[in-house]
Formats: sequence, C-alpha cells, structure tokens
Amino acid sequence: MLRRAELPVDTVELARFLIGKMLVRMLAEGVVGGRVVETEAYNIGDAAGHAYRGMTHRNRALFLERGHAYVYLAYGISLMLNVSSEAPGVGAGVLIRAIEPTDGIGIMARNRGIERVRDLARGPGRLCAALEIHRRLDGIDLCQAGPLWLGWDGQASGEIGQSKRIGITRAADSPLRFYVLGSSFVSGPRVLNR
Repeated sequence: MLRRAELPVDTVELARFLIGKMLVRMLAEGVVGGRVVETEAYNIGDAAGHAYRGMTHRNRALFLERGHAYVYLAYGISLMLNVSSEAPGVGAGVLIRAIEPTDGIGIMARNRGIERVRDLARGPGRLCAALEIHRRLDGIDLCQAGPLWLGWDGQASGEIGQSKRIGITRAADSPLRFYVLGSSFVSGPRVLNR
C-alpha cells in the first residue's frame, strides 16, 4: 500500500508518479485491480478541472489531502475516479484513465459483460465499471486498507509518454496526460499514444 508521504504534493508530479502503481479493489467475490497505465492531471486553477469554480458538495473530495478518491458521474453515463493531489483545502486531482488488469480478471469480465482483457479497464468509465467503483467510495482514503486503495509491487512503470488530455474542450492542448508507451491497455487514439 502506498503511504501518503510517498505521494508528491503536486498534481502533475502525482499524475506521472501513479503510472505503474497498483489500483486495488476489494469485492465480496475477491480482489480485482491492476497496474495504472494512464492518468491525466487537472491542476490548481485548471479550467477543465472540477475544482475550477471552488468547492461544492459534489467535488469536496478534490479538496481533501492528497490520496483521497473523488468519484463522479460524467455525462450522466459513466463513473470516473480521480485522486486528490494537493494540500488540504486546495482543489486539484489526477484522473485514473486506464489500468492493465492483473487481479480478478474473471470478476472484471463479468462486471463489464465482455471477455477481451484489453478492453476491461481501458478508459475511465470502463475502469470504474470493471472494478465496481461507485459514488459511495467518494472521499475514501486510498492510502489506507479498505475497499479501494493504491499500492506498488516494486515493478518499474516502463517508459512514460506524455500528450494532451482526451475528451475535454477547455485547456484541451495542455500536455497533462501520462501513459505507458507501447501498452495495449492505454485508451485514446493511437496518434496520441506514440
């Protein structure tokens, strides 16, 4: 399990740091999770970030000390998971866009209704569906044992690429997306994954 002291107190640094780390979900059926292969940073004052207009009931988890989960519904369709990334009271976060499944692949396949491992958690909505991440997990501490946590198994992340973020219109050209080069589990168009 990652200790909070290991997490950089900087959104962009945290987005890069989380590449290669483990996202683990404890379910009644067993443990599911995998290696983080893609993230996006949403900095302090970022017009594309949910904290941009200040703290609300919906986004208050982004203002918690770094290492807490912010779970929200995007476009009324898909849940998404962010990790709060700054000091308490400062709103910013890192979107976990994709993982390479390593544990509980059969459970994830049932949750998603598909068998192709590559597509189980490639994209933030798919990831949350595969791991049964729901709004009740909003605000939990990802640096403590519980239903959802961050870890590290000692393996190197591989070479990290950087590109503009995906699926946004504000500050869309900011190079704040990080991913494992050559990973087939990364989402988005191939032109951004070189």
